[in-house]
Amino acid sequence: MGTDVTELFVVITVIAVALIFDFTNGFHDSANAMAGPIATGALRPRTAVILAALLNLLGACLSTEVAKTISGGFFDDSLITAPIILAGLLGAIIWNLVTWLVGLPSSSSHALFGGLIGAVVVGAGITSVHGWVIVSKVLLPAIVAPLVAGIAAAWATRLAYRITRKTPSVHSNAGFKYGQAFTASMVALAHGTSDGLITLVLITANLQASGTGPQMWVIIASGVAIGFGTYSGGWRIMRTMGKGIVEIETPQGAASGAATSATILASAHLGFGLSTTHVSTGSILGSGVGREGAEVRWSVARRMVFAWLLTLPGAGLVGGLAALLSDQGVPGVVALLVLLTAACLVIYFISRRHRITHANVTDSHEVLVLAAATPTTYADDPRLDTPKPKKAKRPKAKSAA
Repeated sequence: MGTDVTELFVVITVIAVALIFDFTNGFHDSANAMAGPIATGALRPRTAVILAALLNLLGACLSTEVAKTISGGFFDDSLITAPIILAGLLGAIIWNLVTWLVGLPSSSSHALFGGLIGAVVVGAGITSVHGWVIVSKVLLPAIVAPLVAGIAAAWATRLAYRITRKTPSVHSNAGFKYGQAFTASMVALAHGTSDGLITLVLITANLQASGTGPQMWVIIASGVAIGFGTYSGGWRIMRTMGKGIVEIETPQGAASGAATSATILASAHLGFGLSTTHVSTGSILGSGVGREGAEVRWSVARRMVFAWLLTLPGAGLVGGLAALLSDQGVPGVVALLVLLTAACLVIYFISRRHRITHANVTDSHEVLVLAAATPTTYADDPRLDTPKPKKAKRPKAKSAA
């Protein structure tokens, strides 16, 4: 009886932490869909995140192919335990929070894969990882998909400007704003199709048959968690995506959104563990290349690529270290929860030093963490207004007698 209670406690804990990951997935990746419309003014910030939250929830119910791949393809189910999954989730959540803090749009999906791989290798051995599935379903799409989306966005952007070159900008901008809002909504819908880790937990606990897809309550719970996360904003990454890479105009936003949503929906249908972040970034870079005279900040793009390369090993290292504790039974699970709580609080309080909200998300292209802000960094931010020093009064000269 005691063993059953302990196992149930661990399973419930892992499901709760999985929903926390879904929450971080929502606020970390909401920028993928809505950074462009917010930057160009096609959608108001609050309206954009509410719309994205609802569409993420709807998208979670449309496709479960990626969830089936995670629960029945990456690992040997018979060797995976719930504490190992908890350790993997720890690695993914901490990586998500660190990259969110510095405003780098790394992949939540790849953070999850990396955390799980690290935890599984330490906890169950490297033979329990199906290497070819990971290469074919994760690594190859991570290279090919951003290139495809970037090329498609570049050509679509060039075509959009060519078609409307004789149209008054007032009319063309209005039309592209509607188009941008629509394509951004499609990206939000597509992003919701890439979740379903809780199924793997249920399979390892013998509460669900191996190889089966997610149950309806799992889909709804994950979708709601992603939706709430999306509603919370993710403004730090939204600034980088909307302003940091390239100054987006409405034709670019519409073209990049169309390229992103088409690529993600096709990949989700095929069961690829695709990164929405990688595809969105590739599309935005492509739209900058496609617009003549656009300033593409390649230094920011290089930092993002560097973060992408570190995501799998970085999250895997944290997941592997966490797996050393997860093997210690209930005390180990409790210790992991304490460490996760502490890490979340530290990162949260650091982020409060330079807050980014819906009110100042488009004021600058930089995301500051520890550096001191100056009044010119966020020129339109009323919180940083400094009173002008008063001029000292000169004594009046005495008139000669």
